Amino acid sequence: MQDMRVAIVAGETSGDLLAAELIEALQQRVPDLQLRGVTGPRMRAAGCESLADISELSVMGLIEVLRHLPRLLRLRWRLRREILAWQPDIFIGVDAPDFNLGLAAWLRRRGLRALHFVSPSIWAWRRQRARTIGTQVDEVLCLFPFEPALYAEYGVPARFVGHPLADRLQPVADRQALRAVLGLSAAPLLAVLPGSRRGEVSRLGAPFVAAAVRFLDAHPGWQVALPVANEGCARVLDAVCAGVDGANRVLRLDGRSTELLAAADLALVASGTATLEAALVDTPMLVAYRLAPFSNWLVRTFGLLQSRWFSLPNALTGRALVPELAQEDVAALPLSDALIELQVDADSVVQQRQGFAEIRRALRNQASQRAADAILEHVSASAKGVA
Repeated sequence: MQDMRVAIVAGETSGDLLAAELIEALQQRVPDLQLRGVTGPRMRAAGCESLADISELSVMGLIEVLRHLPRLLRLRWRLRREILAWQPDIFIGVDAPDFNLGLAAWLRRRGLRALHFVSPSIWAWRRQRARTIGTQVDEVLCLFPFEPALYAEYGVPARFVGHPLADRLQPVADRQALRAVLGLSAAPLLAVLPGSRRGEVSRLGAPFVAAAVRFLDAHPGWQVALPVANEGCARVLDAVCAGVDGANRVLRLDGRSTELLAAADLALVASGTATLEAALVDTPMLVAYRLAPFSNWLVRTFGLLQSRWFSLPNALTGRALVPELAQEDVAALPLSDALIELQVDADSVVQQRQGFAEIRRALRNQASQRAADAILEHVSASAKGVA
């Protein structure tokens, strides 16, 4: 294929990286590739023309979405008009399903092909969403091997392409050397990751830091470091940790969360992509999460949770590979006790690392290349008039 127009909308920093790698894979296949969409810096550097900045979609949680709803609706209306007028060969939504799937459905009803890259977490909650997603896009490109079967239950086309993080990340040979690069000492390291969004940090920051301080009391020869995603998260962390005695014993890094995980001997991680990163770099972990009160009420009242586990390592291996703590157990004492127990439990560490090796083997699949192949298949089928 010599030329192609692709409209692509990504949400959040992780989506920017996924989309940029996908763009590079497409450029290897299509000499004259034109791209427009909602972009982050990596997408723009890869050559995508920006219709809006990715930060406009970086909202999470019901309350935050409602607060920004008028602005999000205006953005969606503008993108509808501009993308339809441009007449791309295909629309690609990268993550941000609450925004992208509605946009994809609108464009698809007007004759455009639409794919969604990164399945919503239907494995964990509201699995029946798969049926609706099947009416919104032509196919879902999945990062995890168990996801296509979930869509197949509803007759929805989906394929496993692999996870780009698994193609990119691997355990480091010398954790102490990486600690030196990060400006840390050679002492054993506990990494503490309370999330990259302000809402997460506001709920998890204080108990995570307090647990880390208690861990240091039990293991004074260790060091603890926490990556701060941005200035907003730093301000929230300052506020919620103001009353935590010894909080200044926890070192802070500006970003570099993946490197910190790779350098660490043990990690306390908020549920999310960071748990997968920890597995890929072979760092034993304790996973914890606390929903906002209203979100927790919704989940409990309507039985929205449909998985035994909420962490990716456990979902991917189908067993309780890493310990999980949630809601009222996300407090200094339970967290620190679990960390201290894991630190001395050599058998659990070995079992975790065996499971992490399984995950790496399962997810490495040249994901960006496979996703690019899928896009070209759909564009070619559309050109031939195949439904």
